[in-house]
Amino acid sequence: MIEVREINQSKDLSEFRLSWQTLLAQTTGASFFHSLDWLECYWKHFAAGQHLRVLVVTESREPVGIVPFVVRTESTRVGRLRMLTYPLHDWATFFGPIGPNPSATLVAALRHVRQTPRDWDVLDLRWIDADSTDLGRTERAMAQTGFRPCRQKWDRSSLVELPETWQVYWQGREAKFRKNIDRLQQRVAEQGKMELIRYRPEPAYGCEVNPRWDLYDTCVELAQRSWQGEGGDKTNLCHTEVSGFLRDAHAAAARLGAVDLNLLYFNNEPAAFLYNYCWQGAVYGLRRGFDPQFKHLRPGLVLQKMMLEDGHLRGDRYYDLGTGSHDSKQAWRTSVQTSYRFTFFPAMVLRAQMLWWSRWLRHQLHGEQDIACSQVV
Repeated sequence: MIEVREINQSKDLSEFRLSWQTLLAQTTGASFFHSLDWLECYWKHFAAGQHLRVLVVTESREPVGIVPFVVRTESTRVGRLRMLTYPLHDWATFFGPIGPNPSATLVAALRHVRQTPRDWDVLDLRWIDADSTDLGRTERAMAQTGFRPCRQKWDRSSLVELPETWQVYWQGREAKFRKNIDRLQQRVAEQGKMELIRYRPEPAYGCEVNPRWDLYDTCVELAQRSWQGEGGDKTNLCHTEVSGFLRDAHAAAARLGAVDLNLLYFNNEPAAFLYNYCWQGAVYGLRRGFDPQFKHLRPGLVLQKMMLEDGHLRGDRYYDLGTGSHDSKQAWRTSVQTSYRFTFFPAMVLRAQMLWWSRWLRHQLHGEQDIACSQVV
């Protein structure tokens, strides 16, 4: 018999740690952001103003799937609305149910949402990999449970898919770009000693692990020296509003073997960093930076090539370079992948209906949104 247990306190999630790890290992397209460890870090720092609704789907009392939801109030064009959504909060590109059968898991979870008192105004499932991993599951699950979904493009991410040989990938880049990068790499090598330090620990599984705070702190120092230290958004490694969260996440990722930290040293001085998370052969680029004193050497570009080539030797399948800054990623990427949102606007919630009409009207007038309401039943 399929049942759903709802968890609203983060401390109560520890009961499901082993089950969560087992289901995560069976999840297609999973990442560190799907782990309980990441959710615990996120909730520790950003729980204020949010309500946790983790739905554990069980069969014969054994967990077979997990759907982490949160309810948070967000400002919209029509006022503040309570959104029932995933807890990813734009820290990564894609998200979805955890477990080997995401369709059945999401259907069971949404039925539970339908049958419980509504503490939300809009059901907004974002960060859906509709073109690859999801393949229509979210849209069908919402329609099957009576939540008529409206589909919109959410964001775009630049991907690097690594083929069987490095030469195939590198020769696939534009000739002028390859020549420029090779020339930069040669210039750096001629002017001094160049070294790549890459920290990618093995999973600890309850044992002690060295998080290499020396390397992490070097990345933070480089971020402070760069433009990130004086401006930029509030999600950089050195920003006071998220630095504690990112340090806790680093420690958790190190325990799970999900850290991928890259440092380029020039004449024994740190020149650039690329800080990533890795999971099952997939690497997500979280943050990057370089020391302005080495700007003439373009160390970030040199490090990018060295990291990808080294990653190919390690057996990495693809790199998600993240959203935004697409111009700087265009030469490296092999494809662009779109994430989607699937939204249900309850008919009895006036402000939710106003939000729907606002989005639809913007699409009609300006083409700002790719929006469509599904007729799937």
